[in-house]
Order: sequence, then structure tokens, then C-alpha cells
Amino acid sequence: MRGVDAESRKPAGSTIAPPPRATAVAARLAVPAGVLTAVVGAFAYVGSVDPNEPGHYPVCPLLRFTGLYCPGCGGLRSAHAFVHGDVLTALHANAPAVLGYVGFAVLWTVWVIRAARGRPVRVDLGPVHLWTLGTLLLVFTVVRNLPFGGWLLP
Repeated sequence: MRGVDAESRKPAGSTIAPPPRATAVAARLAVPAGVLTAVVGAFAYVGSVDPNEPGHYPVCPLLRFTGLYCPGCGGLRSAHAFVHGDVLTALHANAPAVLGYVGFAVLWTVWVIRAARGRPVRVDLGPVHLWTLGTLLLVFTVVRNLPFGGWLLP
């Protein structure tokens, strides 16, 4: 049977499946797509329900009981402003949160590109990186609660 390829010898009634590569790529992109869907849904909710109006979100327990602002205080206001394109207000409400939004976007993009190529994603944060990040958040928290750090308050 010269000139006859393997496809022409399939039994009648068989379905043609998509090429295995396309199916594998779609399967590898399912988790990043799900994570993006969840994040977009959360940002859509915060963008539509204004955290500046009282009664929509719970008060930060640290702020309520001690009067001190935690590193996350102002994060919802920051996300709301960010969704509406007001980056300066978002930075004023909580600058580390805005850096987190941008960092998430970069890491998610790298994740999608590597997943599409079939490569694993590794974020190798060593102790030095984690201690540096923790120290920066601690300094931010302390400075925003001092009298001269009023410009960091949400």
C-alpha cells in the first residue's frame, strides 16, 4: 500500500482528535488561566464596591484595636484606585501593594510563557531575599506609623 498514509487507514466513525501538542499546551495553560480569572474577579469586585465607603469591608483588626496601620492597610483602596487607573492614588494608599500588583503581572506573564513552552516555573527566593522583603515591609510599617511618615498613611 504505497502512498497511503496512516490517517487514511482509520476505521469509519472515528473522531479526529486535536494534535497532541495543542491539547498539552491547553492543559498546561489551564491553571494560569484559572489564577488570572480569580484575580480579575477579585479586582472587578473591589473596583465596583468602593472601599472608601464604610460598611462594605471589615476594618483591619490591628488598626481597630491598636490604632496602628499594618503593611496591608490601604490595600483595598489601592486596588480600587488601581482598577480605575489612578496610579498616584493607588501608590499613596499602599505603595507595596501596587508593587505587588505589578510583580504579580510580571510573574504571571513569565509563568504563561514557560507553561506554553512546557518548562517549569521556579521562583527561587533564598533566605536573603525573604529577609530583605520582610525587612522592607517592617520598615514601611514602622515609618508609616511615625509622625514624619504621615505621607505613607492610607
